[in-house]
Amino acid sequence: MPAAARAQRTHKATSTVTATSYSVVLRGRASWYGREHQGMRTSNGERFNRFKFTCAHKTLPFGTRLRVTNAKTGKTVVVRVSDRGPFRHQRIIDLAEVAARPLGIISQGAADVVAQIVPATTPLGPTATPANLLAIQAADPTPAAAFTTYELPSAADSLAAATLAAGPAALPAAPSARATPDTLPGSPLLVARPAARFLVQAGAFADAQSAQALRERLLALDPTLPVELREEVVEGQALTRVLIGQLDSWLAAETVRRRLQAKSIASLVRQLPAQPVVAAAVAGPPVAP
Repeated sequence: MPAAARAQRTHKATSTVTATSYSVVLRGRASWYGREHQGMRTSNGERFNRFKFTCAHKTLPFGTRLRVTNAKTGKTVVVRVSDRGPFRHQRIIDLAEVAARPLGIISQGAADVVAQIVPATTPLGPTATPANLLAIQAADPTPAAAFTTYELPSAADSLAAATLAAGPAALPAAPSARATPDTLPGSPLLVARPAARFLVQAGAFADAQSAQALRERLLALDPTLPVELREEVVEGQALTRVLIGQLDSWLAAETVRRRLQAKSIASLVRQLPAQPVVAAAVAGPPVAP
């Protein structure tokens, strides 16, 4: 299991704070759906409209925006996740007809794409090819696999890391607002806490003993997994959920889900309600006036 999914059992202090930001990249086959689904309810409750830039994905939170690029032609669109699927042929995403058309998927039926999670403020619809498309493709850790999901450092953070590795002489004379203790000794550091966290639900049972049996099976696979049982009442019926988390990112949760799937354990990713982003100050040595 990924380190992000393991229980933290150490109390050792660390002297370095990682401030690098990452974007999630998905690579694989994309297809489309249109007229035959027009007006039907999607998984998030809205009516499917083949003329809107939406898509279906198995686990990404509803409302997530993806910049989807045809890996061969470079044609690109931005879509919003509103549905669940696809569930066959090892496809990673199904695009609404209007979104699939500029990518050339309508005539081919499917195409190899690279999809990158982008901010919620990104406009939907056709857009320019990512300037770093080659870098995105080169960062793929398993290019021979049918599909994959990985993280890519932002361009700004990659430059900052390279500058830091070059030594103090390469640091800028004027400190920026994003400076870390390594780049600006003695200054406080503002660390943004995650605004959203994720859980992996491995099962939900009316029988508490079945839930406990699954918990023991998961711990047998990996004793460090933070597995918990949560009792709820749904429509008057007692229910025991088997949950793994909390996890800092969708990618960490999706990685756990895929590992469980490989062990024939069906699970799903759940997003917790977003929390306000709070900045915590990490004090350093006093700065001379």
